[in-house]
Amino acid sequence: MNYSVNQRRLRASAHIRDLAATVSVSHKEMIQPLFVDQALKEAVPIPNMSGVCTDSPESVLRQIEKDVRNGATKFLLFPVPASKYETDFNFDFAADLVASIKRNFGDQVWLASDVCLCSYTAHGHCGVLNEEKSQLLNDETVQIIARYALQLAQAGADCVAPSDMTDGRIGAIRSALSEKQEATAIMSYSSKFSSSFYGPFRDVCKSAPDKSLRLKDRSSYQLDFRNPGDAVASSLRDLAEGADLIMVKPCLPYLDIVVRLRENTLAPIAVYHVSGEYASIDLMHEKGLINRDDALFEIWTAAKRAGATMIITYAARSAKKILEDR
Repeated sequence: MNYSVNQRRLRASAHIRDLAATVSVSHKEMIQPLFVDQALKEAVPIPNMSGVCTDSPESVLRQIEKDVRNGATKFLLFPVPASKYETDFNFDFAADLVASIKRNFGDQVWLASDVCLCSYTAHGHCGVLNEEKSQLLNDETVQIIARYALQLAQAGADCVAPSDMTDGRIGAIRSALSEKQEATAIMSYSSKFSSSFYGPFRDVCKSAPDKSLRLKDRSSYQLDFRNPGDAVASSLRDLAEGADLIMVKPCLPYLDIVVRLRENTLAPIAVYHVSGEYASIDLMHEKGLINRDDALFEIWTAAKRAGATMIITYAARSAKKILEDR
């Protein structure tokens, strides 16, 4: 049968636009990053990232309490230790922090913890380097990452999220968790690209790579944005090794990767709307060039439209109100 439809009738009012929409976004799908610096005594606002602070071990409890009241109950923790290491890494601060949060909030919150060495090392790389400081040592790093993940899980983390991008880390973590922490989920940064959008994050976590070394950046272990097949292969490998959730990071420049992954797996996919992306919206909002909340809603919808299951966003704590106002 031949017929034509006046598409504009489906856009004529807010009511019919809601009825015709096939993509929905909920604040319950949002994960709020938390930065906690062991050296701080009180929270410090992060420049160009409105509503986001680096917390102290004490202030983060007050922040989470406020977030829960506002509808945010899922968190991704980034511990920033006071000490730096080359060997003999000590993860007690991170484990104590996880235990403190879960002791105070229990099942009110779902707590994932990032698992990486970049904020622990003086050189800022995500693992152990060789003597010449020219290469990240994969297997040595994997052993330490697996130990770190197990300690976080034993402290009460609901999920561990390895972001170091070493090969084989998911299998090693799953093996470490299998005996005593079987229920702990693994969210793999399986499609983490070497990107220009991480700047504010690296400042907060004190994890920018030392440019004086022979290994000047992370391009030898993070993904090359010119190679989408690598992202799919890495993600499918991590799922096979025991990952429960996979992640694409950053968000907007890599939504095509989300589409590719959704075509290849039914597994939950997270996208991380990273610090540089978030800060750019804030800066444009301050200049009167964009409405911050409208832009966030558009980006979240784009991520869901591409096939994402959940969104890691610095505005998760405001998402319920933002979405209610649409």
